[in-house]
Amino acid sequence: MQSRSPIRKCVGCGARRDKIELVRVVNNKGDILVDPGGRTPGRGAYLCPNLKCLDKAVEKNSLKKALKIEISDEIYEQISEEIKHD
Repeated sequence: MQSRSPIRKCVGCGARRDKIELVRVVNNKGDILVDPGGRTPGRGAYLCPNLKCLDKAVEKNSLKKALKIEISDEIYEQISEEIKHD
């Protein structure tokens, strides 16, 4: 029996995937961070590791809703840089 990671939903496209396949973005006391290890405390949201899903999340405001905080353009830029590096 293989152990699988928990299933999480992308806030951009809505696809359900293994947690390890997604990029976690976390609201840690007002700081928005990309959390590659998945261990940073705070409210998390997950994105597929591609820019289309980030664009959809921006368009629908779903990342902002999931993290319950306003997200600046600079933060979106940082997230897109992290996704490009993956």
